[in-house]
Formats: sequence, C-alpha cells, structure tokens
Amino acid sequence: MLRKDFYYDLPEHLIAQYPAHPRHSARLLAYNSNTKQIRHHQQVLEIVDYFNPGDLLISNNSKVLPARFFAQKTSGGKVEVLMERMLSANTMLCHMRASKAPKVASVLIADNWQLRVLAREGALFIVEVAGDIISMLNQIGHMPLPPYINRMDNDVDKETYQTVFAKYEGSVAAPTAGLHFDEVLLQALKNKNIAIESVTLHVGAGTFQPVRVDEIKDHIMHFEWYEIDPELIAKIKATKASGGRVIAIGTTSLRALESAAKDDFTNLSGLTNLFISPGYEFKVIDGLMSNFHLPESSLLMLVSALIGHKELMRVYAEAIAQSYRFFSYGDACLFI
Repeated sequence: MLRKDFYYDLPEHLIAQYPAHPRHSARLLAYNSNTKQIRHHQQVLEIVDYFNPGDLLISNNSKVLPARFFAQKTSGGKVEVLMERMLSANTMLCHMRASKAPKVASVLIADNWQLRVLAREGALFIVEVAGDIISMLNQIGHMPLPPYINRMDNDVDKETYQTVFAKYEGSVAAPTAGLHFDEVLLQALKNKNIAIESVTLHVGAGTFQPVRVDEIKDHIMHFEWYEIDPELIAKIKATKASGGRVIAIGTTSLRALESAAKDDFTNLSGLTNLFISPGYEFKVIDGLMSNFHLPESSLLMLVSALIGHKELMRVYAEAIAQSYRFFSYGDACLFI
C-alpha cells in the first residue's frame, strides 16, 4: 500500500489544544469489528459497557519526562533540545534545533548543567550530561507537547499530559489513550470486575514523525524500549483460556505486547521497532482503545491492520463529520 492511501483532510479546529476535564468526559467512538457498526457516546465513561467480567485491559505505565529544554553553545548560539530516549543515566539520544548544528565534542550549557556532544547518529545526537539526566530534566525541562499543539506548555500540562498509570520515567510523549482514565473510570471498571494490568514502553519523539516513503513496506520504525512482567504473560494466557479478551489501552501497549509475542514471549524487554501495517496478524490483542491519529502516520496504519483500510477511512470520515477532537488531547475510539 502507499502512504497516500492513509491521507485524510482534517479541519484544523478539530485538533485538540487542551484535554477534556474531567478526563472521562471526553467523547467515545466505538467500532464493532463483527457488525461494522459505529456508535457515538458523549463520555469515555461509557466504554465500560463494552467490556465483560474476565476481560483484561493492558495500559502503558511509562511516565513522561519534561524532555524539552534550552541550551547555549559556548559561542552563545541557542539550541533547543528534545530527548528521543535515554541511553544510560547520563547519556541520551537527542533531537537538536539550532541555526547551525553543534559539532561533535562541543559543549553546551543548560542553566547550571553541562552537556557534551559525543557523536552523531543520523539526524540525532548522542549527548553526555555532567550529572543525572532525569534530575536535570526535572529541574529545567519542559513537558514535550506535540508539535500540533500550538502553544507553550504550562504547569497544568505536567499533570494533564501524564496518565494515571504513569510509574516508570522514560517517555518523551504521552501514551495518550491512557489520558482518558481517572479514578471515576477506574472505579467503574473495578465494579464490573474488569482487570487492568500494565506494560512499559517508553515512547520516543519519533512517534510524531510521518511516514516519508511512498510505499509503506519500505518504512523503518524508530526504536523504543519496552519491558513486560513475566506474570502478565501468564495472566494473558489465563484470560484467553477462560474466554476473556485482551484489550490494549493504546498503540504503545499493543506494540509492546506484539513485540514480545514475536519470539513466543522469550524476550520480554529490549528495543523494538515493530511496524504494524495491513497484513499483520495480531498474536495477543483482541481489541484496542486509542485516540485519533495523524494522517499518513504509522499509528494510523496500525489501526488499518486491525480493522481494514476501507473501514478505517470510514471511521475517520465519520469522526470528522461528528466533530470529534483529534490527537493527543482529543477524544477516544474503541475497536473491539
């Protein structure tokens, strides 16, 4: 298939700039893969009606770091830095924006922190921090809001761009399907005996990069770190054996699960660049809760693999016609 097959025209006013409040009040589009029926709901809270006792929901418990910060070259030139992922406690892979790219071995100063450019890796930079990266980011960093949110981050984003599942620091973008969950929704799921477990996948900034090749089979995904508890694999197998369904909360938890399943769950941690596109056979999940994704993105192609290209484009056309809010702070959809 071609990249252009996944293009759709989205009115700019449908790109959400702020989250719904409370979280469970975002709207929900539900798609039934068997009947091809689309249903509209005024609140994500109504998603509970689609789950049965014994089903297992799996979220991503990665925590977003304030991974964007500003530095200066020793010459005085300004540099905007966005971490892609941590390589160690004091080294990271970064995007940099400057009038002239910093040279290898050059020094950058960010407030009272010193950084050294160790190497180039394609368009990215390997940077060493004189200290602990997480401590530095928590002191001087900004929440890395997506490029389609046309405003500066603020203190509220430190809470709203973080899911209730967030536990392990490492992401530079939120696993956005999880942003719809709050204590009200969690309690409603608990009351119905719906289990929720978590995997970890640290989301990289590459998640916002569009597919640039014409034929999608030529696309190479960026790498992201994932980790899954062995006990969760046993719970997944027990859920399926008893007739329950495994529902991924977001494409990141889905990709972590499917990455582990490639080797029959023998590798439960590591880097993955799994690209799920039409023709992929899902090995773990039976459904997906997600947000609405960017045109021509790898995430849109993932959903197409799940429900088919024709149905995907029909769902998105319906969402636009019904004025759903799109992307990270937008509304939710359920494919089940």
